[in-house]
Amino acid sequence: MPEQTADHGSLIDALVSSSGRATLPYQQAHRGEAFGTAFWFNDLLTEEADGTETYRQYLVTAGASTRYDLAEIRLRAGLSDSAMSANALMMTRFQEGWIPLGDSGVSVLPTGVLHALARRKGWAWATDEITDGVAARAEDVSRLGDAPVPAYVLGHDVGPDRTQREQVVVVGEVVRSGDGRGTVWTGSVPRGCVGSPVFVGIRLEGLRFKLVCLGVLLPGEGAGEGEGAGEGEGAWHPVATFDRIRSAVRNLPEEPAAAPPPPSRWWRGRK
Repeated sequence: MPEQTADHGSLIDALVSSSGRATLPYQQAHRGEAFGTAFWFNDLLTEEADGTETYRQYLVTAGASTRYDLAEIRLRAGLSDSAMSANALMMTRFQEGWIPLGDSGVSVLPTGVLHALARRKGWAWATDEITDGVAARAEDVSRLGDAPVPAYVLGHDVGPDRTQREQVVVVGEVVRSGDGRGTVWTGSVPRGCVGSPVFVGIRLEGLRFKLVCLGVLLPGEGAGEGEGAGEGEGAWHPVATFDRIRSAVRNLPEEPAAAPPPPSRWWRGRK
């Protein structure tokens, strides 16, 4: 195992503990064939003039997995402190709500629409979020080097009945490719995990380590949404890294059109 990474068990425990409620499985409604995973991200903005801190919150996923009109977001226990009224949320005009981040392959959804849907149903989200402190910076990405590094996908598989969408941690490797592909995940991942957050552990002094969300898992080479996507010998998935994602998000309008004006603290984080 490369020196900069911690052991598998410690990292899996840390990412599930800190980010287990950050992911949402979604899929094309009415027995469609498209499945994906999105996750909550809070971008922290600090005003240089007076040090004021504000948050903007988004769902993040692979843009290629959002190209349909009617979506079903699967819900699970723990995402609200009160009882939910259903096991899923239906979203119309799904594709229109997502904002592509340039050519990164990533799209973001301002989460005001999700909070509004929950309020109409009589409950409120209680989630984990990938925060600015956990999202990788350029120096974290540069430390990967050209040797494979153990990495972890936190996503949602597609069960036999296509609605179960259990959360899984997939252990694999990432590498900074020298052939123009950028940072890639090598090997297969379960169906439904495109759009998931990818984590690595960076070793600090002594026995300490830092858990970093490296970025977003994009569709595999030549992969579509059907069975076998991204599987097989030599399969690889690009990883859109958070140094680029962060920069692109901060170039978005201050109040994206898809998000209603929020109160001062309009999201509910994990305590």
